[in-house]
Amino acid sequence: MATPKEHLVAWLRDAHAMEEQAETMLSSQSRRLQNYPELKARIDQHIEETREQARRIETCLERLDAGASSIKDISGKMVALGQGLSGIFVEDEVVKGTLAGYTFEHMEIASYKILITAAEAAGEAEIAAACQANLAEEMAMAEWLDQHAAGTTRKFLNLDQADQTAKR
Repeated sequence: MATPKEHLVAWLRDAHAMEEQAETMLSSQSRRLQNYPELKARIDQHIEETREQARRIETCLERLDAGASSIKDISGKMVALGQGLSGIFVEDEVVKGTLAGYTFEHMEIASYKILITAAEAAGEAEIAAACQANLAEEMAMAEWLDQHAAGTTRKFLNLDQADQTAKR
């Protein structure tokens, strides 16, 4: 039977890999966006937030005398690379990217809620606070995507109807 701290370490490693995957996925999407400057700017902002989130998780792991899982980090990056490359082959990349981003943000939100609870159970208030900071940023990004999904979709449809580059 694992202790709450052991579970916390394992889940923090998962969260670190999740943030590595998010950075790769977001960077790939940002590089290809051409006709959606507002979306690109918000994604670029979230890339910086994501890097800081990964650093917070690394600090939490160090506090517990643990490190990130290289295997999980590499696996997450490879999955994200595949997701990024798949966008090249679809004609509605920006719409599918918005959908994937919104879904991924909610997975991150759930992960941080779990981590906060685990950190509190393990008596790790500083780790709970770091996860709370990450949670707030993920919730803000999810809210932004929610508020802008319709506008992004309308812009895609308008560009597509005008026979312009709409996919990105």
